[in-house]
Amino acid sequence: MARIFITGSADGLGQLAAKQLVNEGHEVVLHARNDARGKEALAAVLGAHSVLTGDLSSIEDTKQLADKVNRLGAFDAVIHNAGVYQASGDLIVKVNTLAPYILTCLIKPPKRLVYMSSGMHTGGQSKLDLLATDFSKISYSDSKLHDLILAKAVARFWPDVYSNAVDPGWVPTKMGGAGATDNLQKGYETQTWLAVSDGTDAQVSGSYFYHQKARPYHDLADDINVQDEFLKTCEQLTGVKFPESNA
Repeated sequence: MARIFITGSADGLGQLAAKQLVNEGHEVVLHARNDARGKEALAAVLGAHSVLTGDLSSIEDTKQLADKVNRLGAFDAVIHNAGVYQASGDLIVKVNTLAPYILTCLIKPPKRLVYMSSGMHTGGQSKLDLLATDFSKISYSDSKLHDLILAKAVARFWPDVYSNAVDPGWVPTKMGGAGATDNLQKGYETQTWLAVSDGTDAQVSGSYFYHQKARPYHDLADDINVQDEFLKTCEQLTGVKFPESNA
């Protein structure tokens, strides 16, 4: 049995992933942005261990969420599933870019980290100068590239942790919309597979997956200078330093 914490698990892919992992016998801690959503999440995912609340659009709330996670002890996996799509640049940066960074830095490192990216990241740019100065210029695609850059940086600095990014595809969730054409089940199975599978294909680091298969990605994510500058910028924005060792 593995212990897994999943951000944004009150609905969508996060909730579906949580249900599957609970059904497989794992201990799953949910996350929702407030108490009302937390109660809904627990009602929807029968058998979940508990739910933690924290508004990821708030840097302070996100720091407090990390503390709540640590009070529960060590986790085997953390799935950074939460995200926003059609939103302001400010909200996109805080939820999609900075929240995963803060939680990665402050939560005791698990054995596995899974970051939700998107196929749209290939149309994104790092925009690190604008990330430091003007959130309104950061798009969803940019933020999903940021998530991949973060996953790659973690894989480089923390060799004892499996750190990977996932493209769930365009799936019919509230975010994806009813017209989405990808397979919903395959959309969440890759993140659960990376979180708990004993298969050698899942026990890797620094990869980008779509439907349990490694696939090509934006080569900017492999640029060490970009990774380092990204971490430095996030530190300046949040006041949280990335620990280059997970010891």
